[in-house]
Amino acid sequence: MYKKVLSFLYLFLIIPFLLTAQPTSPTGASASIATFTNGMERNPGFMTYYWDAKKGKVWLEIASFDTEFLYYPTLAQGVGSNDIGLDRGRLGQEHVVKFQRTGPKVLLIEPNYAYRAITNDQLERRAVEESFAKSVHAGFDIVAEENGKVLVDLTPFLMQDAVGAVQAIARTKQGTFRFDPARSSMYLPRTKAFPQNTEFETIITLTGDNPGAYLREVVPTPSAVTMHQHHSFVQLPDANYKPRLFDPRIGYGGIEYFDYATPVSQPIMKRYISRHRLEKKDPSAAVSEAVKPIVYYLDPGTPEPIRSALMEGTAWWNQAFEAAGYKDAFQVKLLPADADPMDVRYNLVQWVHRSTRGWSYGGSIIDPRTGEIIKGKVTLGSLRVRQDYLIAQGLVGDFASAASPDSDPMLQMSLDRLRQLAAHEVGHTLGLPHNYIASTQNRASVMDYPTMVAKIKGASIDLSDAYAKGIGDYDKWSIRYGYEQFPAGTDEKQALQKVVTDMHKAGLTFLTDQDARPEGSSHPGTHLWDNGANAVDELKRVSDVRRIALANFSEKKIPVNAPMATLEEVFVPMYMFHRYQVESAAKVVGGQTYTNALRGDGQPVLSAVPAAEQKRAIDALMATIDPAFLAVPASVLAMIPPRPFRYDPNPREVFKRRTGITFDPMGPPEAAAGMTLRMLLNPERCARLASQQSIVNGTLPSLDQVIDQLITTTYRSSASYRQTLKDFTYTGAIRRMLQRKVLESLMQLAVDKDLDGAVRASAHEGIMRIKSQYAGKPSINLPARNSVSTEVSPGATSDYLYWLIAQYETNPSSIPVAATPAPPDGAPIDPGQEWLSPDCDWK
Repeated sequence: MYKKVLSFLYLFLIIPFLLTAQPTSPTGASASIATFTNGMERNPGFMTYYWDAKKGKVWLEIASFDTEFLYYPTLAQGVGSNDIGLDRGRLGQEHVVKFQRTGPKVLLIEPNYAYRAITNDQLERRAVEESFAKSVHAGFDIVAEENGKVLVDLTPFLMQDAVGAVQAIARTKQGTFRFDPARSSMYLPRTKAFPQNTEFETIITLTGDNPGAYLREVVPTPSAVTMHQHHSFVQLPDANYKPRLFDPRIGYGGIEYFDYATPVSQPIMKRYISRHRLEKKDPSAAVSEAVKPIVYYLDPGTPEPIRSALMEGTAWWNQAFEAAGYKDAFQVKLLPADADPMDVRYNLVQWVHRSTRGWSYGGSIIDPRTGEIIKGKVTLGSLRVRQDYLIAQGLVGDFASAASPDSDPMLQMSLDRLRQLAAHEVGHTLGLPHNYIASTQNRASVMDYPTMVAKIKGASIDLSDAYAKGIGDYDKWSIRYGYEQFPAGTDEKQALQKVVTDMHKAGLTFLTDQDARPEGSSHPGTHLWDNGANAVDELKRVSDVRRIALANFSEKKIPVNAPMATLEEVFVPMYMFHRYQVESAAKVVGGQTYTNALRGDGQPVLSAVPAAEQKRAIDALMATIDPAFLAVPASVLAMIPPRPFRYDPNPREVFKRRTGITFDPMGPPEAAAGMTLRMLLNPERCARLASQQSIVNGTLPSLDQVIDQLITTTYRSSASYRQTLKDFTYTGAIRRMLQRKVLESLMQLAVDKDLDGAVRASAHEGIMRIKSQYAGKPSINLPARNSVSTEVSPGATSDYLYWLIAQYETNPSSIPVAATPAPPDGAPIDPGQEWLSPDCDWK
């Protein structure tokens, strides 16, 4: 009886399994893909996939193994915060990958193309391949197969935080988040297969606690951040593309790798540029149409008149390709209604919205093996144009009435700016990095960061030539270097060398981010958002523009019926109009001019900025911390009341204040003065000043001389200093603030153990000079602030200086120095920081 019961139970359990189970192959997979996928939606394309609606799964059909293709993730729908950097359209890193089968399992493997052996010797290639690690991105179990094809479950690979959003949120201190699979799924409307690429999109939710302010600003429920992430599988180009050598004297991004087959006498590191594939229909013709033009498509969601401006600016690049010998080889069109922006065949200019103004980006999908650009992708932030309009509003705005605001010059400048912006970002997708010296060479490149050229006409400002129109001369040379097709039999290396030398003969050079972005950088011609051939002359000119802008500032800078408090947003860029030229002029001090010279090319290599020019720069910088320069006009102070209900400002767009809700009249002077002091006393600049007189040239200014001039400028003579202590006017208060800030800045240099000893010594000597000449003991007789008597005034500036120096001498490691409020954000007012962004590196 017991055996009968067991037999019955066995049949009861096994018969349903036999009825439902599918026959399996020797590998354990289902016998056929057709049987397994019966009832599923089949999507043929570059990689065919099946959608299993019942299980919510994507099954991928793998038709070939050990065939390389390109994989990269994208952020299809972003978070909307420029600060976090998770923007719509953000490109992830490219990976050359291949499927490799071992029995019932398939691995997605990424070979290591950073280390190669370019040789026909198979054993030599294998030695390099086996010396460095590969990366396995995923492993799959085969569930079905037929005719050499296999089927795998791709869903787990797709359901991940592929773009590193968790890390981006953590890096910007917005909380600790994790991927939540229960709140994530496939997104079918944008999961498609094309002839050259197959695309998968997912709805990804990250959950976490204590979300930061940036997330709270843009996410409806900040503890659950939902975005769309995209996965692209793309066919790699054929082997007919010819890589082009990189030359450091002309700017191109690209690829680099170690080639271990290189003779010992030659560099092992190989560098090639990134560029689109472009060939002439008639290679022998000086000018020819292209076999396949480069076509960029504009996001049709861009409104007019912005759309037309972006298309016009993008089309400027055809001028450069004409200079390289092509006819209509670069084109721009509106993305057709039946085209899909995910299709790798479309280079795209995308219009993106954020909660705050932010950077624009120009990126490319490239073949990491060769440097060939497969797809260009531009992301333009929609709020940028509003910042340009705001600046124009402060410079030339005149809203005389509600019916007819004089907005044409403002709008025209903003559209001119957009044309330049579009050209700049597209330039990145053509392979070009920034060229920050071009603004000193008659606005020679759209790849610089120019600010608007505001010209003085009498007592007014003219913006008709605010931005250059058309492609720059340097841009034409760079496109020639990257894309010119030379006649058959030409020595390409020599031809490219001639392009560079001819460019130099035309007075054009190239310097980029590493030369311009650091505040302590030394080249006087490389800076962001500056203009003019001479940084000192331009600072003086820009200061004159600022003076006129402040003198003309009135309530007419905002429309009728706008809250008067909103004048502050318009006032900020006018008051700080000199900010970038201050940074540029500061680089003259302790500055060095140099080029990316190669041995034997005849370029000047390195030289110190002449002493007379450095001293002019020091004088010009001192003028920016004059109390009269820093004082906010009384008329402006009377026009900016506290904010009305529901008109809270973006804190990054207005001056920091210590006066509660009221406008702080000391906020702008302190921020502007702190900026000049920070630039002038940059530790790297100070280190160069400390040594240049003794090592480079005895006539050059020393750090001691600069500090002495700074003290003399802010403290003046002892008699003048005593007068300042009794001067309780607005300018007197500004001068006392300056005196405190100079002392505090010197103390910060003196106590920084990481600085050069000579810098710390000079700073200490400056402090001791202030102590001996200006920091009086409490016995100094000063008038009380509420009377005309000669009673001692508690808290007098000299008393404070004496007390602060005493703290420095007693316990230098913990001097009580207050942080100087930073100026409101200036950048981005022009092209974005695509190349150096930690979240979206330009490629």
